[in-house]
Amino acid sequence: MNQIDNHQARKRFGQNFLVDTQVVDNIIAAIRPAPGDNLVEIGPGQGAITGPLLARGGRLHAVEVDRDLAALLGRRFADNSGFVLHLGDALAFDFSQLPQPLRVVGNLPYNISTPLLFHLLNYASGIRDMHFMLQKEVVDRMAAAPGSKTYGRLSVIVQYYCEVCHLFNVPASAFRPVPKVESAIVRLIPRPDSEQRARDNRFFETLVKTAFQQRRKTLRNTLKQLPGDWDLNVLSIDLSLRPEVLTISQFVTLSNELDQQR
Repeated sequence: MNQIDNHQARKRFGQNFLVDTQVVDNIIAAIRPAPGDNLVEIGPGQGAITGPLLARGGRLHAVEVDRDLAALLGRRFADNSGFVLHLGDALAFDFSQLPQPLRVVGNLPYNISTPLLFHLLNYASGIRDMHFMLQKEVVDRMAAAPGSKTYGRLSVIVQYYCEVCHLFNVPASAFRPVPKVESAIVRLIPRPDSEQRARDNRFFETLVKTAFQQRRKTLRNTLKQLPGDWDLNVLSIDLSLRPEVLTISQFVTLSNELDQQR
């Protein structure tokens, strides 16, 4: 048993290590890494995916917050010139400093997955694609359609910036320690700027967040909580609708019409 095998998963980092080699093979097949790729792995953990990614000949920047794992991984891949280790918190990491376009992968800790996704979306223009292992419930919310029970802020924001593809599920038995939830692999491909965009992305995000704080109320009622002095009578969107039935395009239209009033 090597040092990595002896490493105890730490709850404060949300660590559940992937140990199923068939699942690893399926993930690598989905990513299809190639020489010349600028790979970024968030939370490489025990290196289950790191080794196979490097074996495909790409350059890999790994961001690991656990000092002990970082030290072990640094020694394990010390002879691989394509491996660059960054010790630090991915939530505070500046991904724009890395060579682009980026191909981002990772088994994201469940406890920080949503804020980390929002952080990465800030760098979407420099990202080619992202492949993540996430709690299945989170992937279901990301891919949800308008009108469904799981459609909400996460669905709208992620689908605004990216195409979302739920690839396959991963059983809890594929990890050590075994988590209490099922996982899933999702592919995110940033949308080109040529597609319909909001005039102000930050205002769009604030609008969506405000709308879903009271998802069962009508837009007319939820928009009253949006800071500002708005003339709601001139908007083209039916304000008797609930936020949970609006498409991404309708949210963009609403955001732009309100933005013009600012």
